[in-house]
Amino acid sequence: MPTRPYLSVVIPAYNEETRLGPTLDRVLAWGDGKDFDVELLVVDDGSSDDTVGLVRRSMTEHPNLQVLENGKNRGKGFSVGHGVSRATGEHVLFSDADLSTPIEAFDGLHAALQGADIAIGSRNMPDSELTKRQAFYREGMGRTFNLLVRMLVFPGIRDTQCGFKLFRADAAKRVFTHRTIDGFAFDVEILYIARRLGMQVVEVPVTW
Repeated sequence: MPTRPYLSVVIPAYNEETRLGPTLDRVLAWGDGKDFDVELLVVDDGSSDDTVGLVRRSMTEHPNLQVLENGKNRGKGFSVGHGVSRATGEHVLFSDADLSTPIEAFDGLHAALQGADIAIGSRNMPDSELTKRQAFYREGMGRTFNLLVRMLVFPGIRDTQCGFKLFRADAAKRVFTHRTIDGFAFDVEILYIARRLGMQVVEVPVTW
């Protein structure tokens, strides 16, 4: 009987042919260096480029890599939910395709997850490190959005939008079963659902 992976990494991808190759190489090499099994699930969101072909070619050498296809463009929230539904690991991490937060940040989230259900990466904590900033207007919009979310929904959480979140598998599957938002702000919804279900959410500073 196959051993259940300890970690499932879910990467949503839409027209990521030019950026995804280095990401796959880095995540797969990182997983090979761990003392636990890692599966990598790339969820293609109806790409019109060769994103699917790129992953399939890499699958011939990496049996722990899979590609899941939405069939058409459904949105990042739908894609992450698709990956979560197919994940078999004891923990589920979702990460952006460009690895804005490096995969090595898993260790910090994993340590923080002890005693919690969800650990989320944050770009807005005192120990967070932004090595390449966004355009000023995008950064300003993001900070304004996060401020409104903190005031109205999540007092105490500084960054709901960072694309690097780690779940215990049972928590991930429960939360995403209730998800309704397919696109922007799905992160806020899943954290809101988690709080409504009584789950413990911890925030961890990361490099971005």
